[in-house]
Amino acid sequence: MRFLPDKFISTLILAILVASLLPVKGEAAYWFGLATKFAIGLLFFLHGARLSQQAVVQGIVHWRLHLVVLAVTFVVFPLIGLSLGWAIPGFANSAFYAGILFLCVLPSTVQSSIAFTSIAKGNVPAAIVSASASNILGMFLTPLLVGLLFTTQGEAGISLDALESILLQLLVPFVAGQILQPWIGHFIRRHNKALGLVDRGSIVMVVYLAFSEAMVQGLWTEVSGHDLAIMIAVNIGLLAFILWFTGFIAKMLGFSRADRITIIFCGSKKSLASGAPMASVIFPAAMVGGIVLPLMIFHQIQLMACAVLARRYAAQADALESSQAEQGL
Repeated sequence: MRFLPDKFISTLILAILVASLLPVKGEAAYWFGLATKFAIGLLFFLHGARLSQQAVVQGIVHWRLHLVVLAVTFVVFPLIGLSLGWAIPGFANSAFYAGILFLCVLPSTVQSSIAFTSIAKGNVPAAIVSASASNILGMFLTPLLVGLLFTTQGEAGISLDALESILLQLLVPFVAGQILQPWIGHFIRRHNKALGLVDRGSIVMVVYLAFSEAMVQGLWTEVSGHDLAIMIAVNIGLLAFILWFTGFIAKMLGFSRADRITIIFCGSKKSLASGAPMASVIFPAAMVGGIVLPLMIFHQIQLMACAVLARRYAAQADALESSQAEQGL
């Protein structure tokens, strides 16, 4: 079993350390910010170009499954986030509660949801559609939910400037990629590993810029070890509950084993690849560091937990196939 941080998380931690020691400032921060915006636009262009129309057709018939995943992602998660602020004394006033709320309104991951579903021998075509639909709808629903939840908590809602930035930096590149998908989609999917550097590179840029600004604004002087410990515990508890809930609701609704696996892995994930760029667009620069830190930690926890679950489901599937083969003999 693998419990050490993966290379990507280690790179993000390194980016935070570098930002803490050598934050980008002044005119350099301006130009680095422009480069980061370009990288974010390229990231969402590639997301649009990667989405195969054939995969959509293959998975679209499982509409009940997709509705369950979307409901968990954009209804159950936000309700849990709100309830945490009411249930845990003082948590709503902590430095990281806004980050937990933001985490709760993000779309599911794409690559890891599909990968874990495949390892666990779940319904892969349905996972492709659910995860992709979650990310597409997230470009609209995440900003709306940020405006609703943060206003409810007495924080500033989403501004018109942020909506304009979302349109220009996220939605327009994504639509352009989807329009060009019939011509460039095959090339991009064939070179997915190399182009994945754009995904990871843009997130590293967002994290470095965010924590540079946070360092300049004195984020770490406002954060206590108590707040940090509570945030980590909340992340663990949140994932544990949602993994149980997705499995329970999928079984209660009568889904097949393969579909239940898809619902668990697609419904429990939150996307760092979408979340970090969105945070940099939606929130003021001084807030982004504190906003994305809970998401980074949740991302690592979900990778470790789902890796264990996927292997367990795969072993169960192998045992079931062996048993059925013996009975057939």
